[in-house]
Amino acid sequence: MGARLFSESPYDEVWIERVAEIAGVSRGLLYHYFPTKRDFFAAVVERESERMLRMTAAVPGIPVREQLGAGLDTFLEYVQAHAHGYRAFHRADAAGDQTVRRVYQRALAAQERQILAAVAADPEWSALSETRPDLRLAVRGWLAFTTAVCLEWLRGSDLTREQVRDLCARALLGVITP
Repeated sequence: MGARLFSESPYDEVWIERVAEIAGVSRGLLYHYFPTKRDFFAAVVERESERMLRMTAAVPGIPVREQLGAGLDTFLEYVQAHAHGYRAFHRADAAGDQTVRRVYQRALAAQERQILAAVAADPEWSALSETRPDLRLAVRGWLAFTTAVCLEWLRGSDLTREQVRDLCARALLGVITP
């Protein structure tokens, strides 16, 4: 419910009263669990981040190159469907909101671990994990690149989702290739 509200409306237009009404609970009860709208938003983002990790989880035995396109398709479809929430999350992180920043850091670390584990499990790339101390930094940089590309794409880029997917895929393969 929260993800839907934040995906359909800009952050400033989501009211806790409306959230409580939709959830069928009192405003006081909602405030008991989430003292501020920012706390509620952070909880929604954390839950959605965990869901995204499950949706894009690596499949053992499938090469990274094959999984990359499918994972990016899932991610970009989600970003497009939840554009308001995606923008609000990254705006709050950029503004230094500490509640959101903690959620962001956990999500980023989880995405990084997921990608590095997929690379380590793929015979084509597994040696990289042992010989490239910069691989973690390269993956983190790619995640920042992908975020920037998605935010620009949501602003009205002429690129299709497939073009954005291919751009992001090439970028990751480019940074992990020795």
